Amino acid sequence: MENSKCESAPTIDRQLALIDAIDLLSGKWKIVILRGLYLDGSMRFTDLQEKTKGISPKVLTKELKQLEENLLVTRTVNNTKPVTVSYALTDHAIETLPVINALIEFGLKHRKKIKNK
Repeated sequence: MENSKCESAPTIDRQLALIDAIDLLSGKWKIVILRGLYLDGSMRFTDLQEKTKGISPKVLTKELKQLEENLLVTRTVNNTKPVTVSYALTDHAIETLPVINALIEFGLKHRKKIKNK
């Protein structure tokens, strides 16, 4: 494997940073939620659930709370009747988009490779 794109001598700081990044984005839904908010902008909970097919309200709530705690998503309570809540990406979350896009590209190539196996 070519090492030109990776640090050849990983330091403990780089290893810990990698662990942090994986922990931050791990799970079945976090990346899907972030990508949905990036593509569609601010969304209400119900719209986000509809856009993220297959996720239960309980899991969506948990994932959004973790994303909010990690400063990737903002939660805004709208003064409407009835009260609605909307979610949006933070500026910090925008930094994850190249990673998400790279994962998508890898996934597409991987699917093609497996299909042609």
